Amino acid sequence: MTEHSITREFLLKHPLPMPQGETDKDSRGRVIVVGGNREVPGAVLLTGVSALRAGAGKVQIATVQSTAVALAVAMPEARVLGLSETPVGDIEPDNSEAILSCIQDEDAVVLGPGMMDDEAAGELAVALLSALDGPTFVIDAAALTGLRNSLASLKRHAGRVVITPHAGEMATFLGISKAAVMADPIEAARRAASASGAVVIMKGSCTHIASPQGEIWECRHGNVGLATSGSGDTLAGIIVGLLARGAHPLLAAQWAVYMHGEAGERLKADHGLLGYLAREIPSQIPKIMAGMAPVS
Repeated sequence: MTEHSITREFLLKHPLPMPQGETDKDSRGRVIVVGGNREVPGAVLLTGVSALRAGAGKVQIATVQSTAVALAVAMPEARVLGLSETPVGDIEPDNSEAILSCIQDEDAVVLGPGMMDDEAAGELAVALLSALDGPTFVIDAAALTGLRNSLASLKRHAGRVVITPHAGEMATFLGISKAAVMADPIEAARRAASASGAVVIMKGSCTHIASPQGEIWECRHGNVGLATSGSGDTLAGIIVGLLARGAHPLLAAQWAVYMHGEAGERLKADHGLLGYLAREIPSQIPKIMAGMAPVS
């Protein structure tokens, strides 16, 4: 199938939904971030901040008890739920009922930022995906690789999911070598999209987005400075924020990937190609969206 390029001109022809009429923070869009590990508590912070910067109205974070208070102070805009943790510091899978009590059908949910234990993250993701029917989802990091043997849990949400693997995570998800993924990232993205029913963002220097139908979009916008710790967490947050606003998964993926790359270009202009930080990406997003808003 033909590849399509994601450019500014393409996105201007495919605008994001905007709030209409009387709105409050709930109608602006609600996000639930599920993830974190006591060694990398900042991942969910980056994701949550990015979701708000992308236009969501409300964010909740479900994370491990040992970091919950610090996260709540660091992000006063969010409600933070502290949960029991595994010996390696991930969320215990038996916390699924507590998390489910916070999720409503119209929420957008991101699973996995900062999680490090594939088995625990996968078990938790299966429990949540099996119990929910209405929300849209972004599946990231260990939650994604932990689902590699539970694709039915993803398939039942076909059309409502975005997954965000880099080459190593894609290799684990598909059960092939990283070299094979890097040799043909488009084929890997198509395989994952077909197997999962999800929109797939195959991250790389050229990012490829695959629809479940096998269509491919490419985005070459951005630079090597984006290959930095926490950058993927910000991308996941931008996507889920756009989902919460009502963008369908493919549109959310296309806009998020482009804006993430544009943020990198703007930060390069300010700081140089190398050395800007993932925490600096979210603040660029509102300015980028404002510059691409339809003229009324």
